[in-house]
Amino acid sequence: MDFEKNLEKSWNNQPNIGLKAYLKKMKGETRDKDRIDYIDSFVSAIGGLIAIIIISFVAVYLGYPMALAPLGASCVIVFGAHKGILSQPRNVIGGHLISTTSALIIWSIFGKSLFIIGLVLAIVLLIMTLTKTVHPPATSKCPCCC
Repeated sequence: MDFEKNLEKSWNNQPNIGLKAYLKKMKGETRDKDRIDYIDSFVSAIGGLIAIIIISFVAVYLGYPMALAPLGASCVIVFGAHKGILSQPRNVIGGHLISTTSALIIWSIFGKSLFIIGLVLAIVLLIMTLTKTVHPPATSKCPCCC
């Protein structure tokens, strides 16, 4: 009898599984309330502004305005979530170097087609995972950028 009660308690303490749990996550109900550090947010916003202005000038001057999409996304992650794993320097720099180098090598060998672009994404994701340099914006290298 005690075993059944313990089992029932353990099942009742389990988090909601399925659609109900997913909808609660989407509504933000299962998230803990974080305290906002306004000074940190302000400094991050100023840093992001300065970085994206510099990147914009360089990208437009060099004639590669399409490079702004992945670099802008990187700025959001680096300045907005600077304590996260994916925004650490190893991930940001390593991810961009790996994805750009891999894309250029594969495109120079096989050309640019929709299949090859998908193949590049898969290869870059695999390499970044193996080297522990995963940075999502780095995988968004488009044929126009390189």
